Amino acid sequence: MPKASLAELDAFATVARTGGFRAAARELGVSSSGLSHAIAALEERMSVRLFNRTTRSVVLTEAGSQFLDEVLPALAAIDSAIENAGEHLGEPSGVLRLNMAPGAVRFVMVPLIREYLERYARMRVEIVTEAALVDIVGKGFDAGVRLLDQVPPDMIAVPIIPEVRMVVVASPAYLHRDALPLVPHDLLRHDCIRYRRSSGGIYLWEFVRGDERIALDVPGRLVLDDSGLMLDAALEGMGLAYLAEDTVTRHVKEGRLCRLLTAWMPHEPPLCLYYSGRRHIPAKLRFFIDLIRSRARDHKNS
Repeated sequence: MPKASLAELDAFATVARTGGFRAAARELGVSSSGLSHAIAALEERMSVRLFNRTTRSVVLTEAGSQFLDEVLPALAAIDSAIENAGEHLGEPSGVLRLNMAPGAVRFVMVPLIREYLERYARMRVEIVTEAALVDIVGKGFDAGVRLLDQVPPDMIAVPIIPEVRMVVVASPAYLHRDALPLVPHDLLRHDCIRYRRSSGGIYLWEFVRGDERIALDVPGRLVLDDSGLMLDAALEGMGLAYLAEDTVTRHVKEGRLCRLLTAWMPHEPPLCLYYSGRRHIPAKLRFFIDLIRSRARDHKNS
């Protein structure tokens, strides 16, 4: 059997990652029909079906999934070798692929990603947001971004934000309709914007004051699974929201939101970039890590 080319393997991995020929073709700069024919030819030469195709979806077969697991590390090693060969140019090149929780993007996009792209003109960044924790190595990501208590124990974590303070906020329009909550249990009489975890459960709002700790299953008619949407809903006066302080600071300063129960608000674990320590760190990731640590030092000394 003729050997598969690197381009064919990359095409296969891209279709698997994007979940369809159209999206993969756009990324690879080829036609979707040509890409489909190329994958079909690869399957014929291998005498194995890699994808189950319908008019609506393209899904890996069991054989295709096993093949992907074996191919991805090799493709990553080749990409890393190419990037590292160009390190003598003094700057990284290629694509930095990051996986993170939806709420983490607001902490990372500005200023980290913006500064990274401004510094390194030969780099591109691809961010995929997923509420559920994924295998970043197996899925072809260079690193992930999560709270420290969500980082897998076999990963190396680099703090981006030392700690995340939570706040309860509401718009002035909402507060004109209802009395201010003075203690956490007052929330049981309010309309709260609830958060559904990736596991399917509803997040309990947590409060701390001294030795007293409270976790409330707050009432509310609106349930969302994205903190950005929760912020938008709070700004529109649809209820009280429980969010990270840094995501609402500007809106509070400009009077669009009011902070509530400030004496009761807890701190979450640090937000971290994490990556596998079992393989060589490519230049593109090493430069990003250096930027994170540099900004952390500047923040500490300011």
